[in-house]
Amino acid sequence: MDEPRGEPVDDPAREQRTEQSGGPTADGFLSLSEVEAIARRAHRGQVDKNGHPYGEHIAAVAHGTAARGGSPAQIAAGWLHDTVEDDRLSREWLAAAALPEETKAIVDALTRRPEEPVEEYTARILATPGALLVKRADLAHNSDPARLAVLDRATAERLAAKYARMRDLLGLTGEP
Repeated sequence: MDEPRGEPVDDPAREQRTEQSGGPTADGFLSLSEVEAIARRAHRGQVDKNGHPYGEHIAAVAHGTAARGGSPAQIAAGWLHDTVEDDRLSREWLAAAALPEETKAIVDALTRRPEEPVEEYTARILATPGALLVKRADLAHNSDPARLAVLDRATAERLAAKYARMRDLLGLTGEP
């Protein structure tokens, strides 16, 4: 349901430096509040298919990840899960970011490649520790009946079928 619209960040490295209010945490990684600020800035000006600010979606995924018992590394990935796929931040930025390797691996797993078959995409998610929990939160928000209800019928039905297939491939058939 969430396709990128809006302009990407001009200089992601500058954006990261600008958003670091208190510096890295004791372990040398960005704090969750810093990750949130980077993700929100990266998606600034972007809207979903409903015309809502994209920040609402990434917040829902991060909070949904936390509500499902996600670790800080998974919650950070929830904030960042669409930044590379939507070309808001680069793969190079992700590789160099002060983030745990687990977070980087989850974001990479959740980044669907152009022309990639959905079976390859879902296999990568299943093979990456921690990625399925974040994808569950993403699917839950994307499949929210209230979000789908405001779309035209054909789009809502197409997306509902897309998300159902994704849940099937991920072994999440009992989830809405």
